[in-house]
Amino acid sequence: MPRLVLSEISKRYDDVVALDNVSFEVQDGELLVLVGPSGCGKSTTLRLIAGLESLQAGTIAIDGTDITATAPKHRDIAMVFQNYALYPHMTVRQNLGFGLKMKKMSSDEIELRVKETAEALDIESLLDRKPGQLSGGQKQRVAVGRAMIRKPAVFLFDEPLSNLDAKLRVTLRNELTRLHHRLAATILYVTHDQIEALTLGDRIAVMKDGQIQQLGTPQQVYNEPANTFVASFIGNPPMNLVPPSIFQLETDASLVGIRPEHLIISDQKPGSITGTISARQNTGADSFLTGEFKECEITVRASADSVLNVGDTIELIPNPENLHFFNQTGVRISNV
Repeated sequence: MPRLVLSEISKRYDDVVALDNVSFEVQDGELLVLVGPSGCGKSTTLRLIAGLESLQAGTIAIDGTDITATAPKHRDIAMVFQNYALYPHMTVRQNLGFGLKMKKMSSDEIELRVKETAEALDIESLLDRKPGQLSGGQKQRVAVGRAMIRKPAVFLFDEPLSNLDAKLRVTLRNELTRLHHRLAATILYVTHDQIEALTLGDRIAVMKDGQIQQLGTPQQVYNEPANTFVASFIGNPPMNLVPPSIFQLETDASLVGIRPEHLIISDQKPGSITGTISARQNTGADSFLTGEFKECEITVRASADSVLNVGDTIELIPNPENLHFFNQTGVRISNV
């Protein structure tokens, strides 16, 4: 059965609609990622689930029990924040055990759980340090441990890696994935980073303007975007969206989309389009070439050793199996 169920929830701040009739389920043991730009409503969703704010409409249930009006401390939820929210005057050991102490758990049981949690997160050597003596990555491990030690029904993660450098984010993403599979934990994870969403989530919910634009597996959202917003938000670089006339296609669609890796660099082959390279981005393994084609920009993935550069002429052919078609409102019609 679903562990967490949101049914038609809405939230408004004065004249601003933060959430508009949002519904989704997080299955038992699933890691579901809410992803979208700033202001789309993803963090508000977490705060409503945690009981930190009240909703105007809809219901929230955990394990079939309606918790919409339940006090935050009775919701069996643990939340990990972006800023860690550790007690600066307490040691790591005390931070980990504080919530259990408030529940009047015995000191022996608290010590056992602290030991188990510290071992799972590889922070045994940090137990007697205070937060001021920890790095950002160490603080984040402690914050995760403080949530984990309570063994809640649902974990809520609010952009927990956004304050870390790029290399450490990759490391902790891998650790969170391993931890999720080991604990079989039910997790709702919020991020604005689409790479983080694609690598972490069992499923992804892409949000915009307080509504879910698409919910599916990372492969579904990437390969079958529901609309032009999802197509342009998920993927780095994003999907190319151009008029069908660019590729000399006869269709009722208003826009045709194709990802950079699905374009073929050709040399005077039938069906190719010709443009001029305006930018080149080297990523190590690949190069991404952006060209001007009839006043449209199109980006193609090339090999790192490609000799093409800014100012050169480039010819492209789209792989017809990977074309996506969108109507006037931006909704995906089909792909060939």
